[in-house]
Amino acid sequence: MITIDEIKKQVDAADSAEEVSELWQKYLGKNGSLKTAVKGLKELSDQERREQGPVLQEILRQAEELIKDKQISFSSSGLESKLKEDAEKLSNERATVGHLHPITETVRAMNKLFSSMGYSIMEEREIETDEFCFKRLNVPDDHSARDMQDTIYIEEPNLLLRTQTSSIEARTLANFPPPFKIVAPGRVYRNEKVNKSNHFIFHHYQGVVVGENITMRDLFSTLAILFKKMYGDDVIIRFRNKYYPEVEPGVGPDMQCFSCKGKGCSLCKGVGWIEMGGAGMIHPNILEMAGIDHQKYSGFAFGLGLDRWVMAKYKIGDIRTFLGGNLAYKPYQHESHI
Repeated sequence: MITIDEIKKQVDAADSAEEVSELWQKYLGKNGSLKTAVKGLKELSDQERREQGPVLQEILRQAEELIKDKQISFSSSGLESKLKEDAEKLSNERATVGHLHPITETVRAMNKLFSSMGYSIMEEREIETDEFCFKRLNVPDDHSARDMQDTIYIEEPNLLLRTQTSSIEARTLANFPPPFKIVAPGRVYRNEKVNKSNHFIFHHYQGVVVGENITMRDLFSTLAILFKKMYGDDVIIRFRNKYYPEVEPGVGPDMQCFSCKGKGCSLCKGVGWIEMGGAGMIHPNILEMAGIDHQKYSGFAFGLGLDRWVMAKYKIGDIRTFLGGNLAYKPYQHESHI
């Protein structure tokens, strides 16, 4: 009868996976010598089976372990060699297929600008509560301004898809003491009729500054810098008096329509101007609800219709293409001057 020491010598001497496979077939295969010997135990007498059976079974068990361990070692070394071979084929060259979405490009450019001006970038939940989407922004249950926002509720009346990233402003005011400066880009939702300039899924870019002696002059200069950095020094803008419950006084920053140059077209609805967002001085009620002394601190906020900023920047005439799976956008490059 072959001993386990003899089998171990043969396994140790094997220097390829093929040789190990041959040893498996020789001893442990269907017709292998050890398997055959175990089957032959039934031909022996009871006394011989009691004497030889346990010894043979132990040899079989140890042989299986030895050969399996050897197979694993060859498998591991083979995998390591394969990984090294593949690693040598890797390249550091930039991929030539695919590019960032123009909304992503614009958000990154604006984030870079505001970061250089000392702003922090904030993100928050898209499923929001009524408290932070409306009430803490000076819009109680019976406020007529709620009719201006066709809300998409998850669980009426308290759980909804946020209608604006002003909800991030409300949470920032509640959780951080002034002074602070933050911007908050994000996706928002309203039950809007979809057309060239409106969509039920769109993007906002919120800005909030709270500190001592903050005035409308700070707001105007901040937005003027943003418009010029995004569209060049010759951009034509205007500020109109507007009502927003979150601010007092409120203004609407408009930009001359990039499509018709102020003549009037379907994109600007014939007026020659595109409303780019809303802004104003944060209402004292909002500061008080957040536990901030409005006698000591003041602040401004702006909420920009980000999709329209992207459309103006890249001359895109239909907001629906952003979510329509259109692969025709050219790869836009980061603006080096922002």
